[in-house]
Amino acid sequence: MPLPQPRDLTSLVLRTDFTDDAAWNALCAASDADHATFVSDPRFADVGIPALMDEDNAADEDEQLAHLFLADATALADPQHRLLALDLYDEPGRTFRVPAAWFPEVSANLCIANLDFEDYADCADATGTFRGFGDG
Repeated sequence: MPLPQPRDLTSLVLRTDFTDDAAWNALCAASDADHATFVSDPRFADVGIPALMDEDNAADEDEQLAHLFLADATALADPQHRLLALDLYDEPGRTFRVPAAWFPEVSANLCIANLDFEDYADCADATGTFRGFGDG
């Protein structure tokens, strides 16, 4: 199950929950398509983080991803559409949630390596959600 490749300077947003098409469409609309490559492929239904990491590790080095975002059941059910960010490079398996409103900033900075995954993950609140730096 090779991972799809995102378009240049975008982050992969991979749908893993297929129970609510309207929620998926709302999440896509809220997440800013300029910063995302949205993939809705049923073969990724309910895929777990270990399987995603294994698949990325099995890819050729130039096709491996540094990070991706999961549109899982939590993200689709949440009014803020908190995507699950997954590190596949520095600390493989590390995660944090990011509301769709923050997705463009996080995606852009990760794609150009202006900030690292850990910069966002380290600033996640007690729920594991990045809501901005400082008082953001």
